[in-house]
Amino acid sequence: MKPQDLLVALHFASRQEPRGPVTYADLGRALGISHGEAHNAHRRAALAGLVRSPTSSDVHRAALYEFLVHGVRYVFPPVRGAPGRGLPTAHSAPALAQELAGDNLPIVWPWARGEVYGETLKPIYRSVPEAASKDARLYQALALVDALRVGRARERSLACDHLRKLLRLPEPKHSPEGATDEP
Repeated sequence: MKPQDLLVALHFASRQEPRGPVTYADLGRALGISHGEAHNAHRRAALAGLVRSPTSSDVHRAALYEFLVHGVRYVFPPVRGAPGRGLPTAHSAPALAQELAGDNLPIVWPWARGEVYGETLKPIYRSVPEAASKDARLYQALALVDALRVGRARERSLACDHLRKLLRLPEPKHSPEGATDEP
C-alpha cells in the first residue's frame, strides 16, 4: 500500500454523494497526482479492500474505518519536523480544534501558503495540503487521520467518532456491563 492509495480512498469516502463516473485525469487534478498515479492508486486501494472494485468509486467504508483506526499509524508513521508555517492538521485542524483547547504549538502540514505557525508533521503524501485546501471534507478526513497517527487517547477517540460520522457508519452498539448478546 502506498500513501496515494489512502488519499484516493479518502477522497472517494469524503464525498457527500457519488458523483457518477470519475476520470483518472479529474481524480489526479483533485489530489495533485498524475492520472497514472490516480489509476494505480485506485487499483491498489481496491486490492487492499478499501474500494469495492478498481472500476468503482464505492468505498468499503467499514474496512476503511477499521484500517484507519487500527493500522494507519503503523503503516504511515508520523514524521514530525521543525516548527514552520503550514495548514493545521490533527487536533489543530477545525474538525477537532473546537473540542480540544490547548496551549501547545499547533500541528501543521508544511505548506508555503500556510498561515499558521506550528510544529510540522509530514503529510501522508506530498500533495495533501494542496488537495485539502480545495476540498473541505477531504481536509477534515485527512486531519482526522493525522489525529489517529499522532494523537493521545482523547484525540484518537474523538477522531474515531468524527470519522465514523464522516464515513456514515452506524454507531457501535454498547451493552450494559456484564450483559451478553446470548440468551
